[in-house]
Amino acid sequence: MKAHNGRTAESPVLVAPRGETQRFGSVGRLPNGLSDEVTLRSIELLNQVLADTITLRDLYKKHHWQVSGHHFYQFHLLFDKHYEEQAELVDQIAERIQLLGGVSVAMAPHVADLTRIETPPMGREDVSVQVSRLLAAHELIMKDARQQARTVQDDDPGTNDLLISDVLRTNELQTWFLAEHLVHERDE
Repeated sequence: MKAHNGRTAESPVLVAPRGETQRFGSVGRLPNGLSDEVTLRSIELLNQVLADTITLRDLYKKHHWQVSGHHFYQFHLLFDKHYEEQAELVDQIAERIQLLGGVSVAMAPHVADLTRIETPPMGREDVSVQVSRLLAAHELIMKDARQQARTVQDDDPGTNDLLISDVLRTNELQTWFLAEHLVHERDE
């Protein structure tokens, strides 16, 4: 069957019209019981946490690939485990932003613009530097999660729950695992 443009009706459209359907920083109103002001504030706060969490996730993968030394295997496995847990957090945070009617930060250049975590060098670093860098990133995210949770506590309990139950607790646990490795490193 021929369509009006000479193509068959089953032909795929290979080039779709371009353009955003929703701008970053805007809110698509959903019937979620939250005011526009609360929703926009939660989306902005969560996008900051998301940018920093994506950066931390990627730091874990970088260090997983580049770790070396006496405890290579142990750190290689730990960094990969923490990477997977951070990847799960990234998805949870991004989906919360979307269900609030927002647009999640997603692409590396945009994440780099938003994150407050320092960019590491491209080369390999000593494992103690890697762990210190990860601990600093975790601390930044935990401080932010606590502050943001207080900010949304009364108006947006769903975002508060995500920040406390998932973001904060995951980062606290990972920080403990990393810090304990440093203690044992110094004892040897």
